[in-house]
Amino acid sequence: MKFNAQKVKDECVAWIRDFFEKNGPGCNAVVGISGGKDSSIVAAMCVEALGKDRVIGVLMPNGEQPDIDYSHKLVEHLGIRHYVVNIKDAYQGIVNALPEDLPLSEQARVNLPPRLRMSTLYCVSQCCNGRVANTCNLSEDWVGYSTRYGDSVGDFSPLSHLTVQEVKAMARLIGVPEELIEKKPSDGLCGKTDEDNLGFTYATLDRYIRTGEIDSETDKAKIDRLHRKNLFKLALMPSFDPGIATKADE
Repeated sequence: MKFNAQKVKDECVAWIRDFFEKNGPGCNAVVGISGGKDSSIVAAMCVEALGKDRVIGVLMPNGEQPDIDYSHKLVEHLGIRHYVVNIKDAYQGIVNALPEDLPLSEQARVNLPPRLRMSTLYCVSQCCNGRVANTCNLSEDWVGYSTRYGDSVGDFSPLSHLTVQEVKAMARLIGVPEELIEKKPSDGLCGKTDEDNLGFTYATLDRYIRTGEIDSETDKAKIDRLHRKNLFKLALMPSFDPGIATKADE
């Protein structure tokens, strides 16, 4: 089935408006602005749904961020209020406070900044009567390309059922600048793009998600492995229920 970008965009804007009517009338949408397509379209749809006076962008460099101009371009394009909160001191504070016998692992080094950024977003949100937007898309979630308790959380999630290609189509409809739509996604830490790290393109992944078709068996195996491995990120936290345990013993 051909993707109807206009219909889905309009429905998503209506969904955002309805969410705020039910979960915070008069509240502001707080969006972490990376300068990429996902945060750009989420912010743009929030502006369409709520008006620019109720959308707040938060830019969160970790020290120097070479591509932060993209983030400034987006908030200026939308005309929204924004704050710059540099997380460098918080990041270095935690790293420096680790005991000598607990060296920082590579995985911790990569995931600490997004978790600090989410803490920052909730701090800003609670200072300005806000609700935090999750900006992850289906493609990223499918292969676990997000940080648990970092960019994977939020109060509402407009893009979690939409692939990268679908998000791009909607972004063009809503007037997001092309350079932001086509900006190569990167974690800003390792010098590589997301696609470099994954080992396949989002176009390949999106086609496989929507049609089951894929040209490379190697890519298929890698995608399937990542999907299985990261399903726990999409599940609710396991919780012990003594009632169920008691019934099992009966």
